[in-house]
Amino acid sequence: GAYQALHSDLTIARQPWKEAGGSFGDPRLDALAYAVLAPNPHNRQPWLIRLDGTDALTLFCDLDRLLPETDPPNRQITIGLGAFLELLRQAAAQNGYRLEVTPFPEGEPQPTLDERPVAHVAFVQDTEVIKDSLFGAALDRRTSRLPFDQERSVSAQALNRLDAALHADGGEFEWVNDASNIAALKNICLEGWRIEAATPHTHEESVKLMRFGEKEINENPDGISLSGPLMEGMRATGIMTREKMKDHSSRAYQGGMDYYNGLINSAMAFGWISTGGNTRADQLNTGASWIRLQLAATRDGLAMHPLSQVLQEFPEMAEIFEEIHDFTGVRAPANNIDGRVQGLFRFGYAKSQGPAPRWLLSSRIIAADDS
Repeated sequence: GAYQALHSDLTIARQPWKEAGGSFGDPRLDALAYAVLAPNPHNRQPWLIRLDGTDALTLFCDLDRLLPETDPPNRQITIGLGAFLELLRQAAAQNGYRLEVTPFPEGEPQPTLDERPVAHVAFVQDTEVIKDSLFGAALDRRTSRLPFDQERSVSAQALNRLDAALHADGGEFEWVNDASNIAALKNICLEGWRIEAATPHTHEESVKLMRFGEKEINENPDGISLSGPLMEGMRATGIMTREKMKDHSSRAYQGGMDYYNGLINSAMAFGWISTGGNTRADQLNTGASWIRLQLAATRDGLAMHPLSQVLQEFPEMAEIFEEIHDFTGVRAPANNIDGRVQGLFRFGYAKSQGPAPRWLLSSRIIAADDS
């Protein structure tokens, strides 16, 4: 009946994409409706927002949404929070507000994030505020999980246009689009993916966050969404279950490996963001660069997909972590003073996809005494 009709698609899980652009009667909420659409690791959506007075807010990390196995120092989560703040800034500027952002007002949480705020943000009405030309792509932005068109190469000109979109303090963006460098990076990425998937504690973290089919996704619009007619069929016939995804000899596990290998092998160019240090502020700035790159790619019809495995800081990845830093010529970090690669992406051209599931903005707002 009605329940079936309701859960036969991802309308519920994608509702926040429809809400953005509406008026909530509060400029902070109007901007936040865009910020909650930011890209973030495993779609954990780790933001919690406390509205302060009439013109400010405080951003916290939801500590229940960390990825302790694949992201032990919470670096990737912090990058996601940086993307959130950049989208917030762009959306506020669109409505004539300048943001005064104080990152980590009570100090940078190390070695992991804690209850302290990630940022305090004041909204200042400002007729001179410059609107961001990238903001027009905000609602069309997608992280592509499709194989890229093998007939269409990605030009140096296209990649330089992405580079031009970064803020001055957003780290360095470098890229390769020639056959031999692409081949070398594919091999590094394939090995990083194999290690993450073959290591029980990191693989099971991902499996736990998988949402199989429309019903699960609509009920829990975060994590790794697996949807579509094929998925519904495999779920219904018991081919695709969490248990089978954990079993390395299963068809489900092997199918997942083959699919992701295919994504890596379809890369038509690679690019990476590196920073001179690895402070929490560097990580937030990386998040701003990440979303700016992706908005610029969206504007230009280019697809972009992060391949984050090789940059993860769990022990089994250490060797390949060194290898990617050797390849890129960025010094691997022994501590927070050294530079490091913060994001690695494949680029190409692909069919468009629907937007990723999101929790409603209202579910991410906390009362003043909850923080």
